[in-house]
Amino acid sequence: KIPKGLFYSKNHTWTYLEKSGTAKVGLDDLLLHITGEVRLNYIKDPDEMVKKGETLAEVNQNGKLLRIMSPISGKIVQANPILLEIPGLLNQDPYERGWIYSIQPANWIEETRSYYFAEEAIKWSKKELERFKDFITISIYKYSPEPSMVILQEGGELSDNALSGMPDEIWQDF
Repeated sequence: KIPKGLFYSKNHTWTYLEKSGTAKVGLDDLLLHITGEVRLNYIKDPDEMVKKGETLAEVNQNGKLLRIMSPISGKIVQANPILLEIPGLLNQDPYERGWIYSIQPANWIEETRSYYFAEEAIKWSKKELERFKDFITISIYKYSPEPSMVILQEGGELSDNALSGMPDEIWQDF
């Protein structure tokens, strides 16, 4: 799922500038389908400053952590309070009610210039899926003591939440 109208970063986060001038920030659907059901650990608090590329949050999947980098610089306005009450909403509705933070952007135009938008985001997401398939094939071969039976034929589908059952070493490499 790649809704149009959002700006997508290479770190699998998205951002959307609202009429109020604040920007919502969240995780893209591809990352959430790769990782499986995750819980969010907020790193930044309201009124703190964040720089583009700085750790904004972590996702936790059964003790395995991935750092989430901020797609924009600015002042944290608020963390999404609904995610504390309904953590599964992050996976179920990442683009509407499952946003992570609201940020007052410091340099919106410059920082989103290289992001993917609309049709470009869809093409980029397809390439990212292919890169992930290659990553899984190489990683399983690297960490498996025996020859693996990994088969990702042309047009083959990865199972949903493919990363969720992988060992910690593969999560670290990812």
